[in-house]
Amino acid sequence: MPEVYFVGAGPGDPELITVKGQNLLLSADVLIYAGSLVNPALVSMSPAPKKLDSWGMSLEELVPAMVIPANEGKLVVRLHSGDPSLYGAIVEQMELLHHEGIKTHVIPGVSSMFGGAAALQAQLTLKGVSESVIITRPAGKTLEHDQVRELSAHLTTMVIFLGTEQIEEVLAKVAHPPGTPAAVVYHATWPDQKIVRGTVADIAAKARAEGIQRSALLYIGGVIDPGTRGDRRSFLYS
Repeated sequence: MPEVYFVGAGPGDPELITVKGQNLLLSADVLIYAGSLVNPALVSMSPAPKKLDSWGMSLEELVPAMVIPANEGKLVVRLHSGDPSLYGAIVEQMELLHHEGIKTHVIPGVSSMFGGAAALQAQLTLKGVSESVIITRPAGKTLEHDQVRELSAHLTTMVIFLGTEQIEEVLAKVAHPPGTPAAVVYHATWPDQKIVRGTVADIAAKARAEGIQRSALLYIGGVIDPGTRGDRRSFLYS
């Protein structure tokens, strides 16, 4: 049965792709990648004779570009940024591939959310501070309504994707008190990574002062404060 592999490229640093993902890159006959989001070093790593940047392509263009070589017995790799399961838009591609009789596989990757947490040296769940993480995004071109206001009422750790362009509007919705620690991580794990720390009250202005307009994640919650270590030792090490 013809197959297509959806591979998570990781957050940016080419060494953060999984071993399995790297092996598929090295074996691919056809590599279709998300151009502006995937590190070019990963694209260069692959010796695939055919490489195709999917930026600007419609589904009607993209799917045949996978179906035709897969039906010819070629190894087709679709390289997505981060982890494909978070805002990866893979389901619509897979449904059309399945309709064409193509079997699909998903290889997870390191999400930019975790790349940013590593850059912050933050533990997103911390005993006595936050036991949960809410992952969401604000309304925009492809989402009419969001739940930022409702979700923030839980006052737990929040990681907000795709919100830097409208960070002021996002922060105006959150229920966290103004003094709640917050951070913006731009291009997590890339060479030009930037980290901006502040609070709900001032993080937007600080991020703008650093010239950050997009390609960044917003983190909110007590776990972001470097001085926060929870109220007791983890049971694991007690």
